[in-house]
Amino acid sequence: MAITNAKENILKKIIQALSQPVPLPFPQSEGTNNIYRHANEDLDVLFAGEFTKLQGKFVYCTDEKDLNNQLERLITANEWNKIYCNEDKWNGLFSNTINLESCHAAITGCEYLVARTGTIVMSAAQQSGRTVSVYAPIHICIAYPNQLVYDIKDALQLLKEKYAGNIPSLITFASGPSRTADIEKTLVTGVHGPKEVYLFLVDKA
Repeated sequence: MAITNAKENILKKIIQALSQPVPLPFPQSEGTNNIYRHANEDLDVLFAGEFTKLQGKFVYCTDEKDLNNQLERLITANEWNKIYCNEDKWNGLFSNTINLESCHAAITGCEYLVARTGTIVMSAAQQSGRTVSVYAPIHICIAYPNQLVYDIKDALQLLKEKYAGNIPSLITFASGPSRTADIEKTLVTGVHGPKEVYLFLVDKA
């Protein structure tokens, strides 16, 4: 218990430090300017562009009905017979297995989407837990426009406010499928996580 509390305290301090940087000792220096320009386009367009650059597969849905139709077509076309989902909102519609280890694809929600980097932000506080987004060979994430933020620091600030006093024990930042170039500098996907990542953005809940 003491170890767990210590880890949570450390995580809280890290999030606080990242979301509220220490003021610079020389406020007149050029370092006071934000190194990232503000978004010149809608956050959903910016996210889609950055996400696809990272080999992620972006799918826009006009509403929940469109989400169901497009997701069903994707599952059928790829012949994914074992779909794992532990989220109440979609479990009854798509989940047909309780074995994460042997599933073809897994469906989760997320905390936020970072538009500037095309990053999906998830946490252990979600119903999906810690492992679903990395265990399955295919990760399907469902999100909504109100979860879009511009920068990582915005996501951290919102997480701190959302879980005030009870920060999740794990926060994950996933930018596209798992990949590494450690072996002979050849890029390989799906080594330490999913080979494919789909993001379904639903315009209207």
